[in-house]
Amino acid sequence: MDWFVGPGYWLGRLVFQRALAGVYLCAFLGAALQFRALIGARGMLPVPEYVSWVPFKRAPSLFQLRYSDRLFACCAWAGAAVAAALAAGAGDAVPLGCAMAMWALLWVLYLSIVNVGQTWYAFGWESLLLEVGFLAVFLGNADVGPPVLVLWLLRWVLFRVEFGAGLIKMRGDACWRDLTCLYYHHETQPMPGPLSWFFHRLPRRLHRLECGANHVTQLLVPVLLFTPQPVASVAAGAVVATQLWLVLSGNFAWLNWLTITLALSAVDFTGLAGPPPAAAGNPAPLWFVVLVCALTVLVLALSRHPVRNMISRRQVMNRSFDALHLVNTYGAFGTVGRIRDEVVVEGTADPVPREDGHWREYGFKGKPGALRRVPRQFAPYHLRLDWLMWFAALSPGYARDWFGPFVERLLAGDRDTLRLLRHNPFPDAPPLFVRARVYRYRFTTWRELRATGAWWHRTLLREYLPPTRLAATGSRGA
Repeated sequence: MDWFVGPGYWLGRLVFQRALAGVYLCAFLGAALQFRALIGARGMLPVPEYVSWVPFKRAPSLFQLRYSDRLFACCAWAGAAVAAALAAGAGDAVPLGCAMAMWALLWVLYLSIVNVGQTWYAFGWESLLLEVGFLAVFLGNADVGPPVLVLWLLRWVLFRVEFGAGLIKMRGDACWRDLTCLYYHHETQPMPGPLSWFFHRLPRRLHRLECGANHVTQLLVPVLLFTPQPVASVAAGAVVATQLWLVLSGNFAWLNWLTITLALSAVDFTGLAGPPPAAAGNPAPLWFVVLVCALTVLVLALSRHPVRNMISRRQVMNRSFDALHLVNTYGAFGTVGRIRDEVVVEGTADPVPREDGHWREYGFKGKPGALRRVPRQFAPYHLRLDWLMWFAALSPGYARDWFGPFVERLLAGDRDTLRLLRHNPFPDAPPLFVRARVYRYRFTTWRELRATGAWWHRTLLREYLPPTRLAATGSRGA
């Protein structure tokens, strides 16, 4: 079956699989280290409450059958261990069936987490990891050459990621069409990185060049992924270069790294890799061929949903069309904010919470807070609370379900919640009152940075949550 395998892509498959396992590792580590405060049995949005009213059909998950924090931790750490083993090459050291089982286990475990993760896991890169992870089950190992059909399906995913994002921009905010969006984006993006201040201060002509290059990479280059080599490799290289630029300019969890991983699967490494190993030319078992062909038919059938969405004038971003997240639609930043507001959370031990009282500010790990603190690089690790705080500043409606429980846990001094923060200003005893206020943040100018050492300037806008204390029945306004 010479048509079925592409021996020349053996190195591309190896690079793709090791990189994908690394992304899985980051995802499982984040789940293991953050779940107790977010979705644990005593978390802000507990899994047991969620599965009590959401049927298995809508959110298939192992945790629909049984949930405990210990079981969740075991699944998350088991996923991290399997991902680390695959990143180290374990998939090529076992028979083909065993390798497929290892990739399938990762997919089942992470699907189980995402489908009970609620708003904390409602990000496009969760579905992207699941879709790519499902295809990886059928990519094989060193026992057979890479299946050409799966390699094309990976390019199809990459096309939808890039082209969908390009379309949503052109149909969305007018600043994408007049090439001015990046006048604002580096400052107003969800979580700036250590170089975001410098990117924001680039000359405006370079920002316009960034916008134009983005349109070329997302609307023209993806089409070239389906052309013969070496053009497809050049197109994939352009995607990699663009994604590395985004890695330098901000924190987008593992979205950029997963997109780079996808692009590498389209690169022909033949000139660099030398002749393929002898096993790369081995005929694929019939059962494997049947499974890959069935997968291809399934993906093509399910692709009608994202295709219909892409050609629609009412295109939506980041939506799954099935509970298994098999074939999804993607996109980002159809609208770019011109201003940056931040919710600042403070507490006080004063028995009477006066406006001019002794309020102390909680510090978050990633989101802007202290003015002199340079933004940190966290991606590909995903700080879920920090990301949701960005949405909370856009509108209280985004935080309706979880912000109250978050404040309650600050008032109770909940250890798991405090671990999500960089700085707890009440190390000895929790505060008596907590409040939240909205500030308008902006990057300082070069002159302000030299004079004050501050990366940010902020102005108080309004109250977000009045002083609130912990009562026997929960939190209430003072």
